[in-house]
Amino acid sequence: MTDLPQNYRGRFAPSPTGPLHFGSLIAAVGSYLDARCSGGEWLVRIEDIDPPREKRGAAYDILKSLEVHGMHWSGDVLYQSTRSSAYEEALERLDVLKAAYPCTCSRRDISQNQPDGSERLVYPGTCREEPLRRNAPAALRVLTTDTPITFNDRIQGEVTVALESEDGDFVVRRKDGLFAYQLAVVIDDEAQGITDVVRGVDLLDSTPRQIHLQNLLGLRPLRYAHLPIAVDRDGHKLSKQTRAAPLNRRHAAISVVRALRFLGQQPPDELQHAGLEDVWQWALEHWDINRVTGSQHPASVFGGAQ
Repeated sequence: MTDLPQNYRGRFAPSPTGPLHFGSLIAAVGSYLDARCSGGEWLVRIEDIDPPREKRGAAYDILKSLEVHGMHWSGDVLYQSTRSSAYEEALERLDVLKAAYPCTCSRRDISQNQPDGSERLVYPGTCREEPLRRNAPAALRVLTTDTPITFNDRIQGEVTVALESEDGDFVVRRKDGLFAYQLAVVIDDEAQGITDVVRGVDLLDSTPRQIHLQNLLGLRPLRYAHLPIAVDRDGHKLSKQTRAAPLNRRHAAISVVRALRFLGQQPPDELQHAGLEDVWQWALEHWDINRVTGSQHPASVFGGAQ
């Protein structure tokens, strides 16, 4: 396994679409401990580039929950809503490289051009030469190839993806003019000097796309570790969309202990009754990312109030 970088910089980057829940806490705890136990910095970024999905006051609520649960970040919080000029500059660089093009395809257009038996939508390159509809709202897509993109995830192991065949050209600016997640996260990771990304395995599929953009734009490569995700009793990922219960701030120490157990850290039973400071002291002394399972759907499921 590759050694940790000397100047480790990690981050937690939630979207302000609602309060933190147990699934969010897993990602926060994992990224926080990996950074702090590596002698590094842990930054917080609010990914507020999708106003239609955002909830008023959610960003403040998220930051307050992190503080209440004993996680304190380095430096100032970065808000993506202030970063439009950096994203525009990146799009201009892609244009100069002739690596992006306008696309007017709808989701229905794409689904109608899928191979029989396909389990996921793969963009077939319909608008590569010319938009399907002239004078129609257009997204911007990035050209991909089937040159394999391979990276070694610290938890999931080696991952290899041929983007063109398995995913297709992906969106970097939406039809409504909003910047896409894939572009914004790559530009901000570079700007913040991030070395390591520790996040949920539900974002594993995004990593080859982000590496592709890093390669196109000449940005530094990062190290990745994708944590298991919490699911409810029906096997659905805990999320704001599935109405996961908000974290109970009165039981912060208990929630952190549950997150540690979920991440395979095996805290002693007596820690369940300890104060928050003692919980973090134990966690910082015992964190071992090698104990984290690579499973996307672990046996430990928390679907109720946390």
